[in-house]
Amino acid sequence: MNDFNPPAGVPVVDIDPYSDEFLLDPYPGHELMREAGPVVWIPKYRMYAAARHAEVRAVMNDHVTFISSAGAGLTNFLREKPFRPKSIILEADPPDHTKVRAVLARILSPKAVTQIRLTFQQEADALFDRVMEKAARQGTVDGVVDLAELYPLKVFPDAVGLGAEGRENLLLYGNMIFNSFGPRNERLAKSAELVQPVTEWIMSHCNREKLSPDGFGAQIYEAADRGEITQAEAPMLVRSFLSAGVDTTINGIGNALLCLANHPAEFEKLRENVTLARPAFEEALRYESTVQTFFRTTSKETELAGVRIPADEKIVTFLSSANRDPRQWPDPDRYDINRKPAGHMAFGSGIHGCVGQVVARLEGELILTALAKRVKRIELSGAPTRRLNNTLRALATLPLRLTPA
Repeated sequence: MNDFNPPAGVPVVDIDPYSDEFLLDPYPGHELMREAGPVVWIPKYRMYAAARHAEVRAVMNDHVTFISSAGAGLTNFLREKPFRPKSIILEADPPDHTKVRAVLARILSPKAVTQIRLTFQQEADALFDRVMEKAARQGTVDGVVDLAELYPLKVFPDAVGLGAEGRENLLLYGNMIFNSFGPRNERLAKSAELVQPVTEWIMSHCNREKLSPDGFGAQIYEAADRGEITQAEAPMLVRSFLSAGVDTTINGIGNALLCLANHPAEFEKLRENVTLARPAFEEALRYESTVQTFFRTTSKETELAGVRIPADEKIVTFLSSANRDPRQWPDPDRYDINRKPAGHMAFGSGIHGCVGQVVARLEGELILTALAKRVKRIELSGAPTRRLNNTLRALATLPLRLTPA
């Protein structure tokens, strides 16, 4: 099959979802795909795409037909040698995936997360004390640099057991990892170049001797000692943990702050009832999904919504488009913290649904709670800028004016 002969009966949508223009404002492109059909063909990358909620959910929840081991990105690792190490959690199928997932699910169980809640809450309060002091001194703060980056870079690596020095290297690493799920474009090349000098730091700090004995990382090594995973898999799992658990939460918090700054009536609701902090974060994940896309590969010829897809073909799921599908959500382009967005795709779904989502939700809830208690008004003091990434909806800057309560 070539670019000029799309598969029969599949609507062609001639867009580039990795162009700067698309990444800056993906929503018109999402609507174009959703309205074209349940499954469409994107000729530039010769790939099938699902942008409606029902089909995205169907792909995510059928791990037998739509496999992950061929890569969660555009490159099909069944057809070409992996150009980067595969994630042993995100890019594995059962039974390999099952054993690794079981270890992480136990470490990040709801019960385990309740034990870190108080520490995470104290850190959120302390951070906001410093941010409000800075706002009083300078008039404005940067919601990305002063809040969204600082908090996850503190609490999550602390919980994993990582040392304090050099944590900013995780930002470069996460940016490269999520770029690598897209095409091998200039964006990936630049991020790979930037991460090169810190690669050794990343690798060495995932080793047992660099981790504190009482964190999540040590628990991964203890699982290896018991034979649940291999000793070689342990540092790889710690690395996956850190690459997936920091960048995504940073951008989730940044996008939530932007939503509240842009919707003062919703922020007023949150101030009046701080128990809406969790729903406000959840709705922000739906409205501005941090992870925009993930790929699967067909293990056999199959049919999706009446469209025949041959074996060994890539299909990209637009998680963010599914989260604004009017077939699923009333008034989907409205940010509404009273909405109950259960079933959104921001964390994926099925056996590969984000294993750290309990921690991400906790971080988002605690930051928005601290915000609602200390701030009377949150406003943009300038235009935010986006940090373009092949997979993530990320902010580079978010200038804010915070009026103290």
